Amino acid sequence: MAVKSRRLQNMTEEEVIERHNEKMRKKKVVRDKILATKTDKKGLVIVNTGKGKGKSTAGFGMVFRALGHGMKVGVVQFVKGSWDTGERLLLKTFSDRVTISAMGDGFTWETQDRLRDIAMARNAWEQAKAMILDDVTEVVLCDELNIALRYDYLPVEEVIDALRRKPHMKHVIITGRNAKSELIEFADIVTEMEMIKHPFRSGIKAQKGIEF
Repeated sequence: MAVKSRRLQNMTEEEVIERHNEKMRKKKVVRDKILATKTDKKGLVIVNTGKGKGKSTAGFGMVFRALGHGMKVGVVQFVKGSWDTGERLLLKTFSDRVTISAMGDGFTWETQDRLRDIAMARNAWEQAKAMILDDVTEVVLCDELNIALRYDYLPVEEVIDALRRKPHMKHVIITGRNAKSELIEFADIVTEMEMIKHPFRSGIKAQKGIEF
């Protein structure tokens, strides 16, 4: 590594630029060959999980991307129903292309009522499942569905069965901590958010525009 660094130091700026450009040309040839083999298309099951921040944020990012392409979108929030989230406020302006339902009564430690939580989760899932299986909605976001599955408010087998029966080009995004292993195995894309730092640990509360 040190030899490589000294070699770069002895090169002129033009030589460094040409070396970089040649490296990128070779990389493009390799990438083009790889891309030429990727010809299939299908609707994806996407899972955002982990302890880090950004699971729902990434999910809503895909929702807004889909809206930019004129796609029909469905959103069901399984937990944050009592939160006046910025995403929900903005999505209401796309009411012609978005169906959004906020079904939760808050986090499970706030409700302290398992039967109520189960009933709310069931109601939310029935709405989400209807959009997953219909022929109209193109992207469905099940925000914090992993929480409902973690506490066994819903059977993961039922969720996977619906995902298996969805229209071929339907995309479904599922967020929340502690994704079930069965769901991870079934999904096409799984991203685990890793927490390195979070202001909550320093006494800073959730803030508008950042957490909600």
